[in-house]
Amino acid sequence: MTTFRKRIKIVDTTLRDGEQTAGVVFSNQEKIRLARMLEEIGVDQIEVGIPAMGGAEKESIRAIVQCCRRASIMAWNRAVLSDLEHSLDCGVDAVAISIATSDLHIKNKLGKSREWVLESIAAATAFAKKAGLYVSINAEDASRTDLDFLIQFAQTGLGAGADRFRFCDTIGLLNPQTTYERIRALRQAVPELPIEMHTHNDFGLATANALAGVEAGADYVGVTINGLGERAGNAPLEEVVMALHHLYNYETGMDTTRLKELAEYTAMASGRPLPVQKAIVGNNIFAHESGIHVDGALKDPRTYEAFTPEEVGLNRQIVIGKHSGTAAIINKLQALGYAIDEETARELLPRVREYAVGLKRSLTDPELVSLYQDLLQEGKISA
Repeated sequence: MTTFRKRIKIVDTTLRDGEQTAGVVFSNQEKIRLARMLEEIGVDQIEVGIPAMGGAEKESIRAIVQCCRRASIMAWNRAVLSDLEHSLDCGVDAVAISIATSDLHIKNKLGKSREWVLESIAAATAFAKKAGLYVSINAEDASRTDLDFLIQFAQTGLGAGADRFRFCDTIGLLNPQTTYERIRALRQAVPELPIEMHTHNDFGLATANALAGVEAGADYVGVTINGLGERAGNAPLEEVVMALHHLYNYETGMDTTRLKELAEYTAMASGRPLPVQKAIVGNNIFAHESGIHVDGALKDPRTYEAFTPEEVGLNRQIVIGKHSGTAAIINKLQALGYAIDEETARELLPRVREYAVGLKRSLTDPELVSLYQDLLQEGKISA
């Protein structure tokens, strides 16, 4: 039995940050179904939206609160008491209170001071805690925030009763090394306050940075399904969870066998097709065409597969195309019910490759069978 290093908690923000993807809108029915699916696969906390938007947003949040009983349901808020009143009105058990902490944001966006930021987060946190809510204090643009002030911010939130600190790499500027150093410093300075990683993918490092943060001491990771989110998106749930399991030996409590189902539904609901090469859940993850790869995978799947397809709800595919070898042709035709030996496969292989080049794609099963039958009719092979 595998012994895991520790349990990492997953916070999914597809319904909030994911829906902030330019051009993406979920219907209320889709938001409710996604929330149910997230709860069923084992997500610890679901960030479901922004109650201060009112209208349909609040309606969907109330519905999710009613249908989800195991996962914690979190709403996003500015450090404004009226925002928190809207969250209370929806019946959520947790709130994220977000405010900018970098001097760039404080001066140029808010037109305020560091002191104002500290006063605002303290007041909002105290209000939420008095109302009995779980509170995450979110440091927006934490990656560009002076470290001493970031520590002061965390300490101020802790003093007001905060339960967690969300480190936001808002525009994805960090790399794994700098992420590790910052989170390690925060962990050592404020050991009583759990840290959540919330990383963006502007440089393609969201997953790597989230994992670096965990290695430095973070206990929570914020993710979105398929990496949806502002600009280049957030750390993808499926990548983070599988990497935590296989590369770092951490437990998450997630039922990974439903990751493909979850990814496909989200792709449909968001109108953002799932790339075939998408890590973990793309259709090509277990598709083998190259002769060397197919031969190895047929002998022992571990030669070219990092984990089993069943673990994420996928199936292994042997693809016949330009780069195929005889092993693939034999395997495919035998699976289709045709008797074929090595000599016949060698005779068929040049035609397969020529056909694939002409089509500029791999062959369908009927196309492969047709080429095989052509050879039979020509008398060049025998059945």
